[in-house]
Amino acid sequence: MINISEGRDPQVLGALDRAAGASLRDRHSDPHHHRSVFTLINSPDQLRLDVRELARRALSLIDLTTHRGVHPRLGVLDVVPFVPLGEESLSDAIVERNHTARWIGEELGIPVFLYGPLAPGTTRDLPTVRREAFHSLAPEWGPRDLDPRSGAAAVGAREILVAWNLWLRGVSLEETRALARELRRPGLRTLGLSTGEFTQVSCNLVDWTTVGPREVYDAVRQRVGADRLERAELVGLAPRALLDTLAPEEWPQLGFAESTTIENRLA
Repeated sequence: MINISEGRDPQVLGALDRAAGASLRDRHSDPHHHRSVFTLINSPDQLRLDVRELARRALSLIDLTTHRGVHPRLGVLDVVPFVPLGEESLSDAIVERNHTARWIGEELGIPVFLYGPLAPGTTRDLPTVRREAFHSLAPEWGPRDLDPRSGAAAVGAREILVAWNLWLRGVSLEETRALARELRRPGLRTLGLSTGEFTQVSCNLVDWTTVGPREVYDAVRQRVGADRLERAELVGLAPRALLDTLAPEEWPQLGFAESTTIENRLA
């Protein structure tokens, strides 16, 4: 799920789709976030080629100095996570992360911050990178100063997470942010954002086996009322195993469908 700071221009998005090549399985774009999530899945060699071409194309087309969106960002090539699937392990993802991070830093000249497992026994999460980059945290690769047109990149290795949003109607931004703080816990990351006529609780279900979408949806509905919870939205793809924890009749309400599972897009 490569996060790129462009969610509005159809010509730019079309060019990025083409750059992602055969590995592209899904793209989710949001004009309020001004951000797109590209899900790329393939064999290691082909994936490496497509990730690099997507990165090059994004940096050639996007100027961050003119970018305005509600989602926090470090750069054009904002987040590049490597996630093991099937027989691949987190160690395999770390190898790909490190190769790609070095390439981005050396070949593209972008400051790169790593997240996920680092030295033995240590780890760093993405919120820490966002909070501490260029302050207490120096980039692992690339220049020490950033170009404001391109910014920096966070390149990580992690297990599957589910990006998922709840859209609220008639709820103030202050109340939405307070709700996001209340919901936040291990296994669940949240932000409260303004999205046009709505507000949004933007969620990362970091461990959906511990904190699942049903639990979060019901907590928000109880807090704001059913009439103000407009809809749920999946960003990218979800593992079929998550859908198996829910009754099929629940899927539409929670923003899931068979067609948006990882397994369906690989079939």
